[in-house]
Amino acid sequence: MDRLDNTIRPYAWGSPTAIPQLLGVEPTGEPQAEMWMGAHPGAPSRTARGTLVDVIDADPERELGKAAVAKFGPRLPFLLKILAAGAPLSLQVHPDLEQAKEGYADEERRNIPVDAPHRNYKDANHKPELICALTEFDGLCGFRDPVRAADLLDALGVASLKPYVDLLHARPADAALREVLTAILTADPAEMAETVAEASAACARLGGEYAPYADLAQHYPGDPGVIAAMLLNHVRLQPGEALFLGAGIPHAYLNGLGVEIMANSDNVLRCGLTPKHVDVPELLRVVRFEAGDPGVLRPEASPAGEEVYETPIDEFRLSRYVLPEGAAARDLTADTPQILLCTAGSVRAGEHELSPGRSVFVPAGETAEISGVGTVFRATVIV
Repeated sequence: MDRLDNTIRPYAWGSPTAIPQLLGVEPTGEPQAEMWMGAHPGAPSRTARGTLVDVIDADPERELGKAAVAKFGPRLPFLLKILAAGAPLSLQVHPDLEQAKEGYADEERRNIPVDAPHRNYKDANHKPELICALTEFDGLCGFRDPVRAADLLDALGVASLKPYVDLLHARPADAALREVLTAILTADPAEMAETVAEASAACARLGGEYAPYADLAQHYPGDPGVIAAMLLNHVRLQPGEALFLGAGIPHAYLNGLGVEIMANSDNVLRCGLTPKHVDVPELLRVVRFEAGDPGVLRPEASPAGEEVYETPIDEFRLSRYVLPEGAAARDLTADTPQILLCTAGSVRAGEHELSPGRSVFVPAGETAEISGVGTVFRATVIV
């Protein structure tokens, strides 16, 4: 197996302290948002054999296994991250596989450069993802019941929100949510900025369940995403709990530290809370206007001590092992590629000693045994 040297991305919303604290190093003073583990060309992990991209390209079947290559092609299908949100991320959705292929082909035909700021589709893949909390973690996920959203908006006492309240009460759920989100995102910017200012002042005054939206408005004053966020479920994960974000589900991470895994894609359509490109028509084509419970996931334990976060996705499978004092070594050998990440304690993986934040890549079929006292997350695929 290969010890990984991973890149930390300094996005502006990142916490300056959470990842350094996990790694046991001094903060730099700059935001540290995401640590990437995998073979994404934007920031591939480095090994003693070269970048993980180079290692896999040299012999895909040896590194990934024949079954994984046959099913997903000659690349690692997932990207594993440690995510540290010190400020809210953009309110966003991801396309399904068919939408991604169509969108990518269309933008290729129109000769839009892949790095153009107004490009929606960087690749032809979908981007389902799973976030597992390491600390208390706040996020927004999926639409609330429209009547509940209407009540939340109505209690602010902002006259310009009254048409949205009426729409949410008067129409079937999917139509109501579509019409209101469309109205919010296409409203006159100056008028919406005034609405957001009034609403954020009311949120700050009311506190409680309104506090997250007051905080959003502080980071993004006048942004229509502040109002759009109130249509969504607010979720507070406890350590070990997770959220699965499938295609078309609007979501945003607000604050906290977590382990994130996703299909190896960079396709994001943004609703708001961002200075980046927002394509309202394309967004509305992709969003699923379905209200419901966000579905907090808790791991399901197996007799072998593996705690699995079940999702409907084959490109990734995330589980964890919590190793107590005196626990026997665990054999994790598999016919699929794996990344093992320590998040607590001191764990031995093969010949490598792993402290929190350290990780290894295990080629398909290679012996993988872990021991020690601590927590290890295991990322692999389903073939």
